[in-house]
Amino acid sequence: MDKKEYLVALRRIEGQVRGLQRMIEEERDCKEIISQIAAVRSALKRVGILIVEEYAKKCIVSGEDAENEISELLKDLQSLF
Repeated sequence: MDKKEYLVALRRIEGQVRGLQRMIEEERDCKEIISQIAAVRSALKRVGILIVEEYAKKCIVSGEDAENEISELLKDLQSLF
């Protein structure tokens, strides 16, 4: 996945969040709102995982200090999940 694809995915998520805002403004059913929140979280998680995979492939594998990079990546992953 390249930068353009990440941005497309993030714009799609942005649209989902705007839709969620409208749902709240319109006082839509709580179950629908919760479902939309779950969809946004899932989409963000997918993008996050793809970015981590890309980072691991490009930065850690080719880096000089792979052990330190892996340690830092694991710390970052804890905050992602």
